[in-house]
Amino acid sequence: MKVKTFLVAAVLAMTPGLAMAMGGCGSMTPTTASACGEGQVWDADTRACVTPLSS
Repeated sequence: MKVKTFLVAAVLAMTPGLAMAMGGCGSMTPTTASACGEGQVWDADTRACVTPLSS
């Protein structure tokens, strides 16, 4: 019984690390307009920062 409890605790302790290793958190791509560089705007369709076309 103690071995089973230890294994469950070990798996639960590793879960956050596995999620981060899979890219679940801390993605390197911007997700909001505030993450865009100077002179760029957020394009919701492509979900990326783009340079606006001047007219």
